[in-house]
Amino acid sequence: MKTALLQITASDDPTENLDMVRTMMADAAAQGAQFILTPEVTNCVSTSTTRQREVLQHEEDDITLAGLGEQAANLGVWLLIGSLAIKTHDADRRFANRSFMIDPQGQIVARYDKIHMFDVQVTESETFRESKNYRPGQKAVIADTDFGKVGLTICYDIRFPHLYAALAQAGARILTVPAAFSPVTGAAHWEALLRARAIETGCWVLAPAQTGEHPKTRGKIRYTHGHSMVVAPWGEVLIDAGTDPGIHFFDLDDRSVTEARRRVPSLTHVRPFDGP
Repeated sequence: MKTALLQITASDDPTENLDMVRTMMADAAAQGAQFILTPEVTNCVSTSTTRQREVLQHEEDDITLAGLGEQAANLGVWLLIGSLAIKTHDADRRFANRSFMIDPQGQIVARYDKIHMFDVQVTESETFRESKNYRPGQKAVIADTDFGKVGLTICYDIRFPHLYAALAQAGARILTVPAAFSPVTGAAHWEALLRARAIETGCWVLAPAQTGEHPKTRGKIRYTHGHSMVVAPWGEVLIDAGTDPGIHFFDLDDRSVTEARRRVPSLTHVRPFDGP
């Protein structure tokens, strides 16, 4: 299956981002892509909670979800919306960071809320407290597709290998890791983590990413690492997209999963053990 990763530099304007992604989807489909993946927070990258409250919407009203679902149906493609920042009806008004798998009829077949919140101090001047504005998800999710079972994860989840082991043991043969990774942690850990998850599970790991300098919001600029990646089940990096926005193609072949797991069947060797 010809597959396309979209690497983008989203702004804090969902309408602008929707137009950009719809155009990229059409370009990818015209070149034969049957499965298209977008990064984390495809609809809005912003450093301002005030701005997010102005432009984000609830799932049932979200223009990006509706517009990209419509485009998937128009093009007859599978689409992973890496994630959307969306409003919830929670009393504390926190958002959800939610991934969607869309089928070629434009219907949602799976949705996943990011479980692990990025609460870190990367440097003395760069601190993130994702849990302040986003509620964590509670459930691991596998999407059933025409081309296999896909385990859905988002960005910071990549540091928690037990999640990926659970998805693989439940039948996932493809793992998605849409991201808006920090340049600091990205340079140090991004490739190593993606390769580790592929090697441990014998899965394809598909990681579309935000990249570059995002338009200023309320006087602050957000930077993301880029380097969207495709890692094969044996651990080879087949795509490293660098830092420019663009579309990156590869052939998704389930036989690679079968072969990697035949050579090292570690998923069948898992044993219970007592705690330390």
